[in-house]
Amino acid sequence: MPPPGPYSAPTPFSPSDEKLWSTLTHVGGIFFSVIPSLIAYLLLKDRGPFVREHTKTALNFQITMLIAGFIGGVLSFLGIGFLIVGAVSVVVIVFSIIAAIAANNGQPYKYPLSIEFIK
Repeated sequence: MPPPGPYSAPTPFSPSDEKLWSTLTHVGGIFFSVIPSLIAYLLLKDRGPFVREHTKTALNFQITMLIAGFIGGVLSFLGIGFLIVGAVSVVVIVFSIIAAIAANNGQPYKYPLSIEFIK
């Protein structure tokens, strides 16, 4: 068998690697917002169906929360924006942990309150 060329398809992940990267993508969103899920989606989406679904789901959720946080920031001058920003922070932490646990257990997860930007 000839060696792979420079533009060959990426090697699929093992199931344990898919679970690991999916879990890390969800946890990364707690600390770095949309950046880990965007990078993971762009780099890992072709490495397996499980990691593709989890990175896509995490990216959609983080984009939704980024928009909600922006709206909260804009509305901060009314006072209610601080509540929205606080609620967004709590929602991101709680649901990202739940999603990371599901990914680590090899289960699919769909975030509530998430708009599906990437299909």
